[in-house]
Amino acid sequence: MPPVSTTQTASADHRHGEEPVSSPWGMFLKGFFKHPVMVGSIVPSSRRLMDKMLAPVDWKQTSLFVEYGPGVGNFCRPVLDRLAPDATLLTIDTNEDFVRYLRKTIRDPRFHAVHASATDVEHIVADYGHPHADYVLSGLPFSTLPPGVGAAIGEATARVIRPGGAFLVYQFSPKVRDFLDPHFARIDHDMEWWNVPPAQLYWAWADGQLAPTGATDIVPG
Repeated sequence: MPPVSTTQTASADHRHGEEPVSSPWGMFLKGFFKHPVMVGSIVPSSRRLMDKMLAPVDWKQTSLFVEYGPGVGNFCRPVLDRLAPDATLLTIDTNEDFVRYLRKTIRDPRFHAVHASATDVEHIVADYGHPHADYVLSGLPFSTLPPGVGAAIGEATARVIRPGGAFLVYQFSPKVRDFLDPHFARIDHDMEWWNVPPAQLYWAWADGQLAPTGATDIVPG
């Protein structure tokens, strides 16, 4: 079933007496002001950032793509556009408003929105019948997460990604390296200047080895 637009869904909700779906921008602002430490930016990611972030993904080898903190689904539609017909996009968010919004506005059988913490990703992936994730995407602001949460997410993510997969992270602070370095041997890095604000992009590759001391960045070609 093809995705249903926000406008179509809002109209259907209104006809059936349900609360109309808010606009993506309105939902994004609401989520930012309600949970500022869990939302990375007040401005959604640019299309150039999304294209660059997703460029290294081997979509033919992707059965399960996971996203932490999808917000209003800015990345969801580009991922679904690239994802195979029999693959799955699983999003995890602690903001129940965002989860409810995504369930109403993305009508695609490959898509599932879960109200939970990314620290529980292993259990969630298993609950959906998968042995691992191929790729995990995150825009969560690691530098402002509650103490211990960022470290727990980094550790759980390293365990859930299959060898050859990657943890794709976009941030506005390089501090996220503190949560990636202990678990990933190779971390590629780049910048996206055409974003507000400019973003740090990281691709942490899972190969079963810990990062060596003094590991250097490799910018994707």
